[in-house]
Formats: sequence, structure tokens, C-alpha cells
Amino acid sequence: MISIRKIGGLGRRYRHFQRYRQILGIIFKYGFGNVIDALNIDQYIEIGLKLISRNKGDRFERLSGAMRIRMIFEELGPTFIKFGQILSSRPDLIPVNLLTELAKLQDNVPPFSFGEVAGIISSEFGRSHEEIFEFMDRTPIASASIGQVHRAGLAGVGEVAVKIQRPGIHKLIEVDLEIMHHLATLAETHVEEIAPHRPVRMVEEFARSLSKELDYSVEASNMERMARQFASDRTVHIPGFFKDESSLRVLTMEFIRGVKISNGEELDRQGMDRRIITQNGAQFVMKQVFDHGFFHADPHPGNLFVLTGNVICPVDFGMAGFVPRQTREVFVDLIHCVYSKNMRLAARFLLELADYETEPDLGRLEKDMTEFAGLHLEKPLKEIRVGRVINDVLEMAANHSMRIPPDLFLMMKAFAAVEGVAKSLDPDFDMIATAAPYVRAAKLFRLSPKRVSEDVMGVVSETLRFARLFPSDLLEILRLAKLGKIGVNVRLEGLDKMLATYDQISNRIAFAIIIAALIMGSAQVINSDVPPIVFGVSLIGIAGFIAAVLMGIWLLVAILRKGRL
Repeated sequence: MISIRKIGGLGRRYRHFQRYRQILGIIFKYGFGNVIDALNIDQYIEIGLKLISRNKGDRFERLSGAMRIRMIFEELGPTFIKFGQILSSRPDLIPVNLLTELAKLQDNVPPFSFGEVAGIISSEFGRSHEEIFEFMDRTPIASASIGQVHRAGLAGVGEVAVKIQRPGIHKLIEVDLEIMHHLATLAETHVEEIAPHRPVRMVEEFARSLSKELDYSVEASNMERMARQFASDRTVHIPGFFKDESSLRVLTMEFIRGVKISNGEELDRQGMDRRIITQNGAQFVMKQVFDHGFFHADPHPGNLFVLTGNVICPVDFGMAGFVPRQTREVFVDLIHCVYSKNMRLAARFLLELADYETEPDLGRLEKDMTEFAGLHLEKPLKEIRVGRVINDVLEMAANHSMRIPPDLFLMMKAFAAVEGVAKSLDPDFDMIATAAPYVRAAKLFRLSPKRVSEDVMGVVSETLRFARLFPSDLLEILRLAKLGKIGVNVRLEGLDKMLATYDQISNRIAFAIIIAALIMGSAQVINSDVPPIVFGVSLIGIAGFIAAVLMGIWLLVAILRKGRL
């Protein structure tokens, strides 16, 4: 797990300061100087940062805020690019317009030297690359922010692909995360517009996600699990990996000689069938989602290859998602209700899927879902675009202060990505028609003898467990009650306001009693001729009357200010 240290001492470390200054300079460059000013940076950093140039090019003035944020991430390098890519799958953390923009981020990172590759392999295995592999190409076939891939030869296997983690990436990421966490903390404290998006939580979740990507054993585990799911499926091939030649920083996999699914011309040249490829690719996603719940979370065209026989071969399993069966079933119910135009029930299923702090207005949500259905479902099914539907669902959820859980969004995003590839290969492809049998099968499965028996056994098991534990739990409650260790906390909403009102009433009554007592006492003093006497009237009595009048006026003004007598 990557640790995020506190910012203390940052100003005393030149390398940290240089990076901090670079980050702030780029933020200023793209027109976010007002945000930096609001953070009060100089108050927290020992070395002054006022030397940063605040000039920004006029060419950025006309760009949207989301576009400029994407450009900032691109210019800041690997850690921020990866941060943006992970954020692009988190509709629960960022607005939809920024979500769409960050999805455009690409890893265009120059490769590192072969000498560094050899050094990493040697440090991981205690042997040189010549001892492990029969050969290894010095030039990588792919390079990204976290690592790069080299072709190599393995005895008894043949060609393999070796993924090596970028040297020094841990230190670079830790420095950037330390700075990001500090900026996020300041933003959450000082900038009201940013605080609701919980930037500190974003950085902390990013650190957790990045820790998984930096551990290649996680990717290997994802490949193994996916291979088991499709072991008997001849339309899909999952690359194997070689455990003895893999570690936390090196992953040795089967070398795939296929055609990228986006290269339609090469597919045609090799005599492959676009329509069959499209069907196989779509069914690959459907089976992952509806049958298994575990899926490749980044099925963009660069990660999908086609092998001889129109076989789909996905690569790069660093990002995978899991949606439990109960959530999948609610998702299927939601789809069914939307297409059967039962919007009241659909709104309830959407509430069940989403996260929220205050329950939305069900009537308003039902009305918005009815408008949503009218916008998308009054056209032929083959004309419906899943990507557009997903964006509108996210917008609707945001309007009702709801958040779509990350894995559920990744699942929806996988649908949209595959639909885009499928449409490029087969313009007549109908994603809805392809998904319909899986939706029906998922609903029918709940009525199957196997599923019904599972549910019955689950209920029986829980009932037996309750019956077994209830007597001991009840005895424990009674024992605690006898010892006086059980307390009841009662929370009454609005009680503070009621108590304040009663307090105000009692104060006014007490004030009125004091005024009445002053008047009556002053009258007695005057009648008794209590000295000193001036013009035949007791001064003490007169003073009492004056005090009573002033207090009466004060009370009257206070009552009139409240607007009630």
C-alpha cells in the first residue's frame, strides 16, 4: 500500500519543492490561479511560492473548465494521468462533464532504457534476464505510465510478453501523492465550491487503486479468474501467465499475435468475419456481467485483439470490476421496468442501486425517468446509443443528489465501450437486441429449481442461525440490564428549537412578573412616604415606576420584533 505522508518538511526538501512549484505553475497556466489563491499556500509552505509565474495564455480562455483540467493532468505526467483515468470511472466523486473529459486521457509516456529493464529483472529474481529468457527484445512493444512490455522467449513455451514496472515509479508517485493530498486538504478547508466533492477522499481512494495497479500479482489473479470463467468458451481466449517468471514488478504472459479489433482493414485482409467478431465481442461482455459479475473494466479497442477463427482476446487486466449477484439482479429489474415503461417501480430500483445521504423525492424521480424513457425509448431499439443513455442516467442521478457506485458504473461503461467498437465493425449491430436474451435469462434463472432451492436453503440457514443465537443474545441483554450497563439513547428531532422557544417564553413571563412586582412595590413605597421625599412624593417609589416603564418598553419591543404579541 502506498503511504501518503504529511506535508511537514516539504519546504526543506528541494526535490519536493521543485515538483510542488511545477504543479502550481501548470495550474496557474491553465487559468486556475483563483483556486490557488484561495488555498493560502504561502501560509503552509516555508519557502515562498510567489515566484511562480501567474501568466496564462489567452488560448486557454475559451476552453471549458473540464478541458483545462484534463490538459493539466496530461502535462503533469504519469501519476496525474493515472489519477485522471481512475477518476473517469468514479461518477460518485466527480461531475458528469468532467467524467467524460477525463475519459480521453491517454498514456503517452516515453519508454525507459533496456539497462533499467535488466536491472529490475535481476533485482526481482536474483538472476539476469539472459538466464530467465532465451531472448528479450531491447525495444518495447508498448509503453505506459506504470510500465512497459517487451517481447521475449521462454524455454518450452516460445514467445512471451514481459511487463516491467517503470523504475522509481513508487518514489515519484509518493511525492506526487503527498503534494496532491496537501492541496486536497487545503481545498476542502478553504474552497466552498470544491469541498462538496471531497477531494481528500478522492486522493486517498486513488492511492488505494494505484497500489493495486502497482502490484502485478493482482493483474495475474484477475487473468486467472477470467480464464476459469471462459475455460469452455471457444469464442474467447484469455492469455495465460507464467507464475515462476512473474513477481510484484514483473509479469510474464502469453504473447498474443492477433489483430486489434479496431483495425477493420486488417481483419478483412485476413478473411475474418466482422459480424461474427461483433457478436462474439458483445456476448463476451454480456457473459461477464450477467453470468459471472466479474468483468474486464477497460475494454477499449487497444485492449481487444482478434485471433484466427474470430476469437476475442482481451489483454491488460489491471482494471477489473465485480458486481455482486443481488446488485446485478436489481440492475436487470431496472432495465426490465424501464423498457416495460413501469417508471414508478424503475425509480425504486434506481434508488436501491444508488448511494445517497438524503432520500430523493420519489415523485420527482419518477417524473424525470418518464421523460428519460420518452427521450430514448420512442425510437427503434437499434438506434438507441448505450453511451448516451449512461450519460443521461448519470446526469439524472446527480440532479437528485444520488451517486452511482464505481463498479456498477464500470459495468455500464464496459457496455458503452463495446458498443462503440461493435458499431465501427458492424453498423447494423443492435446492442439492445443482443442484451435482451441475457436479461430474460437472468430473470428466469430466479425461478429455476436450483436458484429457488438456494434461496430456500439460505432462508432456512439464517433462520436456524437466528434460533441458535437468539437465546444466548437475550440472556446477555438481560445480564447487562441487571448490571445497569444498558442505556437508551433517544434522539428527538427539533427538540432544541422547542426548548429554545420554551426558554424564551419563561424569560418573558419572569420579566413580566418582575415588572409587575416593581409597580406594586413602588406604589406601596409612595403610599408609605418612604424618604427621601421630594414635592411630597417618595423618590424611591418614582425610581421604581421609571424602572418598570423602561423594562415594559424593552419587553414590548422584543415581542414586536418577533412579529407576535
